[in-house]
Parts: sequence; C-alpha cells; structure tokens
Amino acid sequence: MSHHIVEARDVHYTYPGGHEALRGVSFRITHGEAVAVVGPNGAGKSTLLQHLNGTLLPARGEVRIGDDPVTRDTAPRIRRAVGMVFQDPDDQLFMPTVLEDVAFGPLNHGLAPEAAAERARAALERVGMSHAADQPPYRLSAGEKRAVSIAGVLALSPDVLVMDEPSSNLDPRGRRRLMELLKSFEHTKIIATHDLELVVEVCSRVILLDGGLVKAEGPVVQVLNDEPLMLAHGLERPHSLRHRHPH
Repeated sequence: MSHHIVEARDVHYTYPGGHEALRGVSFRITHGEAVAVVGPNGAGKSTLLQHLNGTLLPARGEVRIGDDPVTRDTAPRIRRAVGMVFQDPDDQLFMPTVLEDVAFGPLNHGLAPEAAAERARAALERVGMSHAADQPPYRLSAGEKRAVSIAGVLALSPDVLVMDEPSSNLDPRGRRRLMELLKSFEHTKIIATHDLELVVEVCSRVILLDGGLVKAEGPVVQVLNDEPLMLAHGLERPHSLRHRHPH
C-alpha cells in the first residue's frame, strides 16, 4: 500500500459554532509532488490541513491517504504516514532538550530509547541542528525552532510532509535556509502559506482556496501569474513572476 497519494473527495466541514469552513473540496496529490495551498485569511487552509492526518474529520466527503480513508479508526496509522508541522513551533516543542523533543515521536510509536535517539540525531543532522541537541528549545531562535519542529516530524519517517505557514516569523536568512531544506526533501510536500515567493521557489503546483472552495488549481506559474484571479481572491502576483514569461 502506498501512503504517498493524498486525495480529498467533496470534503465538507462545519465548526461547532456553525462556520462552514470547507464546502466541497476535492483534489489529488501524487507521490513526490510539492503542492501549495494558498488563499486569503479564513479561506479554510489550516482546516484543510488538519483533515490530512485525522486531527479533524469531514462532516461529509472523504480524505484518503494511499488506500486508507482517514477515519477515527485509521487516524493513528495515518499519522505515521503524514507528518504535520504546525504554524507555531511552540505547539510542538515541550520537552527539556531538543534531542528529547525530536525523539518523543519515535518513542511514542514504540521504538526503543536507543533507536529513537539515533533516529532523532539523524533528523537533527538533516536540518542542520545537531549542535543544539542538548539545548532547551526555549533558547532557540524562531528559525531554529522551525528546523527542530521539522526534525521532529522527519524522525517519524513520514511519506508526506504537511506544513502550515512554515516561513512565518523567520528572518531572511532563516527563510532562505528553510526553502533550501524544503527543496532537498524528496517527500510529498503540502504547504499552506501566504509566502508566494516560497511557493514559486519550492512548489510545482498550487491549489487556490477561498471561502472553503477550490477556486483554481494548476502549475504554480500559471495560477500565480493570473493577476485578475489573484486580485479577486485577496492575493497579489509574486514579484518574481512579474518579469517572467507566463509559459
């Protein structure tokens, strides 16, 4: 069974207060793709991401990871295949040291302490944070916390990386390091972001979400270079595309 295919089929979700966040979202993402989910505030991006690992479940419709529908019963297995990096790294970092934080997931999934620590060290090396293994997470910069959060997900060896606003609160150097890191991953990547320059550099396809609906989907340059479309949904054409031929 492959966990690399990510598919949404007519997904609807309404929050308890009555806000209809998703109103029939459908798409299919295949192995190795890097896909951005963009749209204005309140478009439903974060809600959609939380459906991809079973944090939220559809009121109607279906999400599938590989051959598995995402349900309450399959969610624990799905979370091994789909690694989620949240918008705020402090939501993921809570152990006394960086190494313990990154090893927490593998330990929780049944690895022996030695094996979990080895997996954590390898993940920290991958993101360039080996030097911080014994440091408390609260002493790290925003960019370092982001890298450690990604390491914590990589330590679980997921097939799919899902990231919510990964470049938020990063300085230019931290943002550049993040983009180089993301480009080096062979995983399937799904990135919800307002950072459209990151989308141009890291992703090959984009899904434009607004009002809980998919308004456009296609190659990054084709969608983001459509200025009337972008303006209609509260976005701007990225500066890097303004002088690039649309084809």
